[in-house]
Amino acid sequence: MVLPANAPAWATTGSKRTAFVRGLAVAASAPALVLFTTATGFGALARDLGFTLGHALFMSGVIYALPAQVMLIDQIARGAAFAAVAFAVTLTAVRLLPMSITLFALIRDGQRIRPIHILAAHLMAITVWLEGSRRLPLLPPHLRLPHFFGIGFGMYCATAAGSALGYLIAGALPPSVAAALLFMTPVYFLLSLLVGAAKRMDWLAIGAGLLLGPPLFLWLPGPDLMLTGLVGGTAAYLLAKRR
Repeated sequence: MVLPANAPAWATTGSKRTAFVRGLAVAASAPALVLFTTATGFGALARDLGFTLGHALFMSGVIYALPAQVMLIDQIARGAAFAAVAFAVTLTAVRLLPMSITLFALIRDGQRIRPIHILAAHLMAITVWLEGSRRLPLLPPHLRLPHFFGIGFGMYCATAAGSALGYLIAGALPPSVAAALLFMTPVYFLLSLLVGAAKRMDWLAIGAGLLLGPPLFLWLPGPDLMLTGLVGGTAAYLLAKRR
């Protein structure tokens, strides 16, 4: 397989172990710091709402989606019905479906789905998707899955560590600071989209999302994120294709 000119030097001779370790190194950079600080805000919020450290770590490990975790503890603290909480949390996870589909087309490389692919799907997050979309196409197919596991596992550990730290120092964090930390991931996501935008359709999609997001949040605060992506992305695609 002929690799792109900007492929990393280790991709031609590296083993699967090397790919995994290199993935851990990616996770130890800015993306993991973003997840760590965001998870710190979640840990502080969980303690303020009366949850235990075990609860916070369990949600970080099993759910592994900070918007869903915040939605879960907020709705439970408000005394919402279980069915309503489950439905709201499920809606927040819909955003990960298109990310998983596009990224796993690279990871599977035409193979049938195996249990290891399902395990890898649990490590999907916005930051993991961004880094994977940038780096996996530059690697030979047999190194993509271990490299993805390195990135995802590193991010996974950063989330758990951030949740624990936020819970332990919750008393020292003003509520406004804890809330601000939760916005680190969406800010990082937006900046990454702006840096990676190369085509007119990319800019149209970003602009449509910025315009549709606030009014849809006020009108339909549950499925607003899903509708923003669906309506704005479709409109951007059709407009760019027409032009």
